[in-house]
Amino acid sequence: MSRPTGCRIRRCVAVSGPAALRHFRQPSEGTTVPNTSPFRISVAQLDAPTDPRDAAAFQRVGHDVRRLMTEARDQGARLIHFCEGALCSPNKRILSSDPTIMTDADWSRFDWAAQRDQLEAIRKHAAALRLWTVVGAVHRLTEPHRPHNSLYVIDDHGRIVTRYDERMLSHTKVTYLYTPGTSPITFDVDEVRFGCALGMESQYPELFAEYERADVHCVLLSTMDNDAVFGLQTQAHASTNSYWISYATVAVAVAAPSGIAGPDGHWATRCGPDTTSVTATVDIDREHENLARPWRRTARASRYTTPVVDDDPRAQRSSP
Repeated sequence: MSRPTGCRIRRCVAVSGPAALRHFRQPSEGTTVPNTSPFRISVAQLDAPTDPRDAAAFQRVGHDVRRLMTEARDQGARLIHFCEGALCSPNKRILSSDPTIMTDADWSRFDWAAQRDQLEAIRKHAAALRLWTVVGAVHRLTEPHRPHNSLYVIDDHGRIVTRYDERMLSHTKVTYLYTPGTSPITFDVDEVRFGCALGMESQYPELFAEYERADVHCVLLSTMDNDAVFGLQTQAHASTNSYWISYATVAVAVAAPSGIAGPDGHWATRCGPDTTSVTATVDIDREHENLARPWRRTARASRYTTPVVDDDPRAQRSSP
Protein backbone atom coordinates (compact mmCIF):
# COMPACT_ATOMS: atom_id res chain seq x y z
CA MET A 1 0.00 0.00 0.00
CA SER A 2 1.59 3.29 -1.06
CA ARG A 3 2.53 6.02 1.37
CA PRO A 4 1.57 9.59 0.40
CA THR A 5 4.47 11.97 -0.15
CA GLY A 6 5.39 13.98 2.92
CA CYS A 7 3.23 12.01 5.34
CA ARG A 8 4.87 10.22 8.27
CA ILE A 9 3.18 6.94 9.05
CA ARG A 10 4.32 4.98 12.07
CA ARG A 11 4.42 1.29 11.31
CA CYS A 12 5.72 -0.78 14.16
CA VAL A 13 5.46 -3.77 11.84
CA ALA A 14 5.43 -3.19 7.97
CA VAL A 15 -26.09 -10.16 15.61
CA SER A 16 -28.32 -12.69 14.68
CA GLY A 17 -31.74 -12.20 16.26
CA PRO A 18 -34.64 -9.75 16.34
CA ALA A 19 -32.67 -6.67 17.41
CA ALA A 20 -32.78 -3.89 14.84
CA LEU A 21 -29.52 -2.47 13.51
CA ARG A 22 -28.87 1.11 14.58
CA HIS A 23 -27.33 3.32 11.92
CA PHE A 24 -26.02 6.87 11.97
CA ARG A 25 -25.71 8.68 8.66
CA GLN A 26 -24.09 12.06 8.17
CA PRO A 27 -26.56 14.75 7.04
CA SER A 28 -26.20 15.50 3.34
CA GLU A 29 -25.83 18.99 1.95
CA GLY A 30 -27.07 19.23 -1.61
CA THR A 31 -25.90 16.92 -4.37
CA THR A 32 -22.96 14.71 -3.45
CA VAL A 33 -20.38 13.17 -5.73
CA PRO A 34 -19.15 9.66 -4.86
CA ASN A 35 -15.87 9.89 -2.96
CA THR A 36 -13.23 7.54 -4.38
CA SER A 37 -10.22 8.94 -2.54
CA PRO A 38 -8.51 6.70 0.02
CA PHE A 39 -9.79 6.87 3.58
CA ARG A 40 -7.02 7.07 6.15
CA ILE A 41 -7.58 5.43 9.55
CA SER A 42 -5.36 5.16 12.63
CA VAL A 43 -5.60 2.41 15.23
CA ALA A 44 -4.22 3.04 18.71
CA GLN A 45 -2.47 0.81 21.21
CA LEU A 46 -3.10 2.37 24.60
CA ASP A 47 -1.87 1.93 28.16
CA ALA A 48 -5.39 1.92 29.62
CA PRO A 49 -5.94 2.24 33.41
CA THR A 50 -7.73 -0.43 35.43
CA ASP A 51 -8.34 1.30 38.78
CA PRO A 52 -11.66 3.17 38.52
CA ARG A 53 -10.95 5.07 41.76
CA ASP A 54 -7.76 6.74 40.50
CA ALA A 55 -8.56 10.24 39.22
CA ALA A 56 -4.91 10.81 38.28
CA ALA A 57 -5.00 7.72 36.04
CA PHE A 58 -8.02 9.13 34.20
CA GLN A 59 -6.08 12.36 33.64
CA ARG A 60 -3.02 10.50 32.41
CA VAL A 61 -4.90 8.36 29.91
CA GLY A 62 -6.95 11.33 28.72
CA HIS A 63 -3.69 13.12 27.93
CA ASP A 64 -2.42 10.02 26.08
CA VAL A 65 -5.64 9.74 24.06
CA ARG A 66 -5.45 13.37 22.98
CA ARG A 67 -1.74 13.05 22.13
CA LEU A 68 -2.46 10.05 19.91
CA MET A 69 -5.38 11.89 18.32
CA THR A 70 -3.02 14.72 17.39
CA GLU A 71 -0.46 12.25 16.05
CA ALA A 72 -3.12 10.54 13.92
CA ARG A 73 -4.32 13.84 12.50
CA ASP A 74 -0.73 14.87 11.73
CA GLN A 75 -0.48 11.64 9.71
CA GLY A 76 -3.59 12.62 7.75
CA ALA A 77 -6.04 10.25 9.46
CA ARG A 78 -9.75 10.94 9.23
CA LEU A 79 -10.64 8.59 12.10
CA ILE A 80 -8.81 7.13 15.09
CA HIS A 81 -9.89 3.96 16.87
CA PHE A 82 -9.12 3.11 20.52
CA CYS A 83 -9.37 -0.05 22.61
CA GLU A 84 -12.04 -1.37 24.95
CA GLY A 85 -12.10 0.56 28.22
CA ALA A 86 -9.66 3.16 26.90
CA LEU A 87 -10.63 5.65 29.61
CA CYS A 88 -10.77 2.88 32.21
CA SER A 89 -11.28 -0.86 32.00
CA PRO A 90 -12.15 -1.43 35.65
CA ASN A 91 -10.52 -4.34 37.43
CA LYS A 92 -13.21 -6.81 38.47
CA ARG A 93 -11.58 -7.41 41.86
CA ILE A 94 -11.36 -3.71 42.69
CA LEU A 95 -15.04 -3.26 41.85
CA SER A 96 -16.27 -6.38 43.61
CA SER A 97 -18.43 -5.49 46.61
CA ASP A 98 -16.50 -8.22 48.45
CA PRO A 99 -12.83 -8.07 47.35
CA THR A 100 -12.17 -11.58 48.70
CA ILE A 101 -14.51 -13.15 46.13
CA MET A 102 -16.07 -12.35 42.76
CA THR A 103 -19.52 -10.96 43.40
CA ASP A 104 -21.69 -8.03 42.27
CA ALA A 105 -19.73 -4.91 41.37
CA ASP A 106 -20.00 -1.83 43.54
CA TRP A 107 -20.14 0.89 40.91
CA SER A 108 -20.01 3.65 43.53
CA ARG A 109 -16.24 3.02 43.46
CA PHE A 110 -16.05 4.24 39.86
CA ASP A 111 -14.98 7.90 39.52
CA TRP A 112 -17.69 8.94 37.07
CA ALA A 113 -16.77 12.62 37.33
CA ALA A 114 -13.16 11.93 36.34
CA GLN A 115 -14.27 9.93 33.28
CA ARG A 116 -16.80 12.60 32.29
CA ASP A 117 -14.13 15.31 32.45
CA GLN A 118 -11.78 13.36 30.18
CA LEU A 119 -14.53 12.44 27.72
CA GLU A 120 -15.48 16.11 27.48
CA ALA A 121 -11.84 17.07 26.81
CA ILE A 122 -11.61 14.36 24.12
CA ARG A 123 -14.80 15.63 22.46
CA LYS A 124 -13.42 19.16 22.31
CA HIS A 125 -10.11 17.91 20.93
CA ALA A 126 -11.91 15.90 18.22
CA ALA A 127 -13.72 19.07 17.17
CA ALA A 128 -10.49 21.10 17.13
CA LEU A 129 -8.72 18.45 15.02
CA ARG A 130 -11.80 17.68 12.85
CA LEU A 131 -11.08 14.02 13.62
CA TRP A 132 -13.60 11.22 14.11
CA THR A 133 -12.74 9.40 17.33
CA VAL A 134 -13.99 6.01 18.55
CA VAL A 135 -13.10 5.40 22.19
CA GLY A 136 -13.98 2.70 24.72
CA ALA A 137 -15.61 3.73 28.00
CA VAL A 138 -18.14 2.57 30.59
CA HIS A 139 -21.61 4.02 29.94
CA ARG A 140 -23.58 4.71 33.11
CA LEU A 141 -27.26 3.74 33.30
CA THR A 142 -29.83 4.83 35.86
CA GLU A 143 -29.41 2.99 39.16
CA PRO A 144 -29.96 0.20 40.05
CA HIS A 145 -29.13 -0.90 36.50
CA ARG A 146 -25.57 -1.90 35.74
CA PRO A 147 -23.71 0.14 33.12
CA HIS A 148 -22.87 -0.86 29.55
CA ASN A 149 -19.39 -1.64 28.31
CA SER A 150 -19.37 0.72 25.35
CA LEU A 151 -17.69 2.43 22.42
CA TYR A 152 -18.47 6.12 21.97
CA VAL A 153 -18.44 7.38 18.38
CA ILE A 154 -17.46 11.07 18.33
CA ASP A 155 -17.73 12.95 15.04
CA ASP A 156 -15.42 15.66 13.71
CA HIS A 157 -17.54 18.34 15.39
CA GLY A 158 -17.06 16.79 18.83
CA ARG A 159 -20.55 15.29 19.03
CA ILE A 160 -21.27 11.81 20.37
CA VAL A 161 -23.34 10.61 17.44
CA THR A 162 -23.88 6.99 18.44
CA ARG A 163 -22.72 4.36 20.89
CA TYR A 164 -22.08 0.62 20.67
CA ASP A 165 -22.78 -1.51 23.75
CA GLU A 166 -21.08 -4.90 24.01
CA ARG A 167 -23.65 -7.64 23.43
CA MET A 168 -21.86 -10.97 23.86
CA LEU A 169 -20.45 -10.50 27.34
CA SER A 170 -18.18 -12.95 29.11
CA HIS A 171 -19.57 -14.89 32.07
CA THR A 172 -17.92 -12.56 34.57
CA LYS A 173 -19.07 -9.40 32.80
CA VAL A 174 -22.71 -10.41 32.50
CA THR A 175 -22.91 -11.99 35.98
CA TYR A 176 -21.23 -9.27 38.02
CA LEU A 177 -20.45 -6.14 36.00
CA TYR A 178 -22.45 -5.01 32.96
CA THR A 179 -25.80 -4.82 31.25
CA PRO A 180 -25.53 -6.35 27.75
CA GLY A 181 -26.27 -4.32 24.65
CA THR A 182 -29.10 -5.23 22.31
CA SER A 183 -28.15 -4.31 18.74
CA PRO A 184 -25.35 -3.76 16.23
CA ILE A 185 -24.60 -0.23 15.07
CA THR A 186 -23.19 1.24 11.88
CA PHE A 187 -22.18 4.77 10.94
CA ASP A 188 -20.87 6.46 7.78
CA VAL A 189 -17.88 8.77 7.40
CA ASP A 190 -17.12 10.11 3.90
CA GLU A 191 -19.13 7.25 2.37
CA VAL A 192 -17.19 4.63 4.32
CA ARG A 193 -19.47 2.52 6.50
CA PHE A 194 -18.22 1.25 9.86
CA GLY A 195 -19.52 -1.34 12.32
CA CYS A 196 -18.40 -1.90 15.91
CA ALA A 197 -17.55 -4.89 18.11
CA LEU A 198 -16.17 -5.17 21.64
CA GLY A 199 -14.38 -7.42 24.08
CA MET A 200 -14.55 -11.13 23.27
CA GLU A 201 -16.98 -10.69 20.38
CA SER A 202 -14.35 -11.95 17.94
CA GLN A 203 -15.46 -15.36 19.24
CA TYR A 204 -18.83 -14.95 17.50
CA PRO A 205 -18.61 -15.09 13.68
CA GLU A 206 -22.33 -14.42 13.34
CA LEU A 207 -21.77 -10.83 14.50
CA PHE A 208 -19.26 -10.22 11.73
CA ALA A 209 -21.50 -11.88 9.12
CA GLU A 210 -24.25 -9.52 10.29
CA TYR A 211 -22.04 -6.52 9.50
CA GLU A 212 -21.23 -7.96 6.07
CA ARG A 213 -24.95 -8.01 5.31
CA ALA A 214 -25.11 -4.37 6.48
CA ASP A 215 -22.61 -3.42 3.73
CA VAL A 216 -19.86 -2.21 6.04
CA HIS A 217 -16.41 -1.44 4.68
CA CYS A 218 -14.67 -1.76 8.05
CA VAL A 219 -15.42 -3.17 11.50
CA LEU A 220 -13.85 -1.48 14.52
CA LEU A 221 -13.05 -4.25 17.01
CA SER A 222 -11.95 -3.00 20.44
CA THR A 223 -10.67 -5.37 23.10
CA MET A 224 -8.29 -5.58 26.04
CA ASP A 225 -7.48 -9.28 25.65
CA ASN A 226 -3.91 -10.23 24.79
CA ASP A 227 -4.26 -13.77 23.48
CA ALA A 228 -2.84 -14.33 19.98
CA VAL A 229 -6.04 -16.12 18.99
CA PHE A 230 -7.89 -12.79 18.90
CA GLY A 231 -5.51 -11.50 16.25
CA LEU A 232 -5.97 -14.69 14.22
CA GLN A 233 -9.75 -14.43 14.50
CA THR A 234 -9.56 -10.83 13.32
CA GLN A 235 -7.70 -11.89 10.19
CA ALA A 236 -10.17 -14.73 9.57
CA HIS A 237 -13.24 -12.48 9.91
CA ALA A 238 -11.69 -9.89 7.57
CA SER A 239 -10.96 -12.50 4.92
CA THR A 240 -14.23 -14.42 5.27
CA ASN A 241 -16.35 -11.27 5.03
CA SER A 242 -14.12 -9.37 2.58
CA TYR A 243 -13.87 -6.16 4.58
CA TRP A 244 -11.33 -4.29 6.69
CA ILE A 245 -11.06 -4.79 10.46
CA SER A 246 -9.35 -2.34 12.78
CA TYR A 247 -8.21 -4.23 15.88
CA ALA A 248 -7.48 -1.98 18.88
CA THR A 249 -6.12 -3.37 22.13
CA VAL A 250 -4.06 -2.39 25.17
CA ALA A 251 -0.35 -1.65 25.18
CA VAL A 252 0.54 -4.79 27.15
CA ALA A 253 -0.96 -7.07 24.47
CA VAL A 254 2.37 -8.51 23.35
CA ALA A 255 0.83 -11.59 21.73
CA ALA A 256 -1.74 -9.70 19.65
CA PRO A 257 -0.82 -6.03 19.15
CA SER A 258 -3.17 -3.50 17.56
CA GLY A 259 -3.41 -3.46 13.78
CA ILE A 260 -5.60 -3.16 10.69
CA ALA A 261 -6.34 -6.26 8.64
CA GLY A 262 -7.33 -5.97 4.98
CA PRO A 263 -10.10 -7.82 3.12
CA ASP A 264 -7.52 -10.43 2.12
CA GLY A 265 -6.95 -11.33 5.78
CA HIS A 266 -3.39 -9.97 5.93
CA TRP A 267 -2.27 -7.21 8.30
CA ALA A 268 -1.99 -3.97 6.35
CA THR A 269 -0.30 -2.32 9.33
CA ARG A 270 0.36 -3.31 12.92
CA CYS A 271 1.87 -1.96 16.11
CA GLY A 272 4.65 -3.81 17.87
CA PRO A 273 4.67 -5.24 21.40
CA ASP A 274 5.10 -1.80 22.95
CA THR A 275 4.39 -1.08 26.59
CA THR A 276 3.67 2.55 25.70
CA SER A 277 0.86 4.14 23.73
CA VAL A 278 1.39 4.20 19.95
CA THR A 279 -0.59 4.32 16.70
CA ALA A 280 -0.48 2.64 13.30
CA THR A 281 -2.06 4.21 10.21
CA VAL A 282 -3.16 2.92 6.80
CA ASP A 283 -5.38 3.87 3.84
CA ILE A 284 -8.56 2.00 3.07
CA ASP A 285 -8.75 1.75 -0.71
CA ARG A 286 -12.39 2.25 -1.67
CA GLU A 287 -11.78 1.79 -5.39
CA HIS A 288 -10.74 -1.84 -5.00
CA GLU A 289 -13.46 -4.27 -6.07
CA ASN A 290 -13.44 -7.48 -4.09
CA LEU A 291 -15.18 -10.06 -6.25
CA ALA A 292 -15.36 -12.61 -3.43
CA ARG A 293 -17.98 -10.64 -1.52
CA PRO A 294 -20.76 -10.49 -4.15
CA TRP A 295 -20.07 -14.08 -5.20
CA ARG A 296 -20.40 -15.34 -1.64
CA ARG A 297 -23.67 -13.46 -1.30
CA THR A 298 -24.96 -15.09 -4.47
CA ALA A 299 -23.92 -18.53 -3.26
CA ARG A 300 -25.60 -18.02 0.11
CA ALA A 301 -28.79 -16.59 -1.35
CA SER A 302 -29.48 -18.99 -4.23
CA ARG A 303 -26.72 -21.55 -4.00
CA TYR A 304 -25.53 -21.59 -7.62
CA THR A 305 -26.98 -20.62 -10.98
CA THR A 306 -26.55 -24.14 -12.39
CA PRO A 307 -29.34 -26.57 -11.49
CA VAL A 308 -28.76 -29.06 -8.72
CA VAL A 309 -28.63 -32.63 -10.04
CA ASP A 310 -30.78 -34.89 -7.87
CA ASP A 311 -32.03 -37.50 -10.35
CA ASP A 312 -28.69 -38.98 -11.46
CA PRO A 313 -28.05 -42.43 -9.97
CA ARG A 314 -24.35 -41.59 -9.91
CA ALA A 315 -25.14 -38.74 -7.51
CA GLN A 316 -26.12 -41.20 -4.77
CA ARG A 317 -23.63 -41.30 -1.90
CA SER A 318 -23.65 -45.07 -1.97
CA SER A 319 -22.57 -45.09 -5.62
CA PRO A 320 -19.01 -46.50 -6.09
